[in-house]
Amino acid sequence: MSILNKKDEMLEAIAKATSLQELEDLRIHYMGKSGLLTLAMKEIASLSLEEKKSFGANLNSLKKQIASSIEEHKLSLEEAAIEIKLAKESVDVTEPVRPSKEGKVHPITQATQEIINIFGNMGFSLAFGPEIEDDHHNFTALNIPANHPARQMQDTFYMNTEEDMVLRTQTSSVQIRKMSQEKPPFRFISPGRVYRSEYDQTHSPMFHQVEGLCIDKNINMGHLKWCLEEFLKEFFETSDVVIRLRPSYFPFTEPSAEVDIGYKLENGEIKIGSSDKWLEILGCGMVHRRVIENVGLDPKEYQGFAFGMGIDRMAMLKYGISDVRKLFESDLRWLRHHGFSVLDQPNLITGLSR
Repeated sequence: MSILNKKDEMLEAIAKATSLQELEDLRIHYMGKSGLLTLAMKEIASLSLEEKKSFGANLNSLKKQIASSIEEHKLSLEEAAIEIKLAKESVDVTEPVRPSKEGKVHPITQATQEIINIFGNMGFSLAFGPEIEDDHHNFTALNIPANHPARQMQDTFYMNTEEDMVLRTQTSSVQIRKMSQEKPPFRFISPGRVYRSEYDQTHSPMFHQVEGLCIDKNINMGHLKWCLEEFLKEFFETSDVVIRLRPSYFPFTEPSAEVDIGYKLENGEIKIGSSDKWLEILGCGMVHRRVIENVGLDPKEYQGFAFGMGIDRMAMLKYGISDVRKLFESDLRWLRHHGFSVLDQPNLITGLSR
């Protein structure tokens, strides 16, 4: 029973431990399989009934105190270790960049900024919305039926919440939020991350999309076609751009169209330009009257067009990247090759890309 008299000695030893290893050695010494407290428990069998009650209660109390003291001191030592590590690894962000350590702008960032600059020059503003979206803004208000395949689990990431929340499947949800909160006319783009359950050479479960919207009186498909043609000429930095609009179906536009762009192959690389070869590049159409009604506007008074494209796909086409997965693998060697200088900011005067 002498172990009970060593309480202060054991607590003092724990408090003086200066490292996690030293603290772990004390834990094993006191509470391990052959530790002092473990061996003391075996002494209970040789005691009388009254002694067992008293000794057992006191021993259990001591074990709890020792365990609690070890855990508290462990947390204290861990926090101190983190502070020491942070102090050693601190970086002075005001130091000049060394040429050997100069970073690169990711192709997606570069393409996004190019797209923003082009549409900004056309008078489009920027709009943003949440990436975790409710069912109404992501589906219902966009005229997507309850039985539409896009709502199924294989395409949409549903959140484990009481409300019907999802990782947004398109930035079109931003349209609904902005049109519900403000008054027309509208002319904006909404770039951002979106999520779908797809993963292969041309699909990623997280990718970047930009949605464009123009709502006003007397807007028609001619305005849409001109807008897209001018954008593609600027983005691919060539006046030799030919597009065609193929009839298609999207729940939130009517009529809807897929946009194909002419291209040719030169030395195995895609070159945008007039040709008999066509490549699907984006989707568009006139905003469905139900979508306009869902945000409280009169479709007899206001009409408009919308379009959407994958920023990752646009970057791949422009910069000659064949596998979308490479965009997200964080390979610094790949980024040094495909990345852009931080001083190469895209603009319409000196040019968009290097």
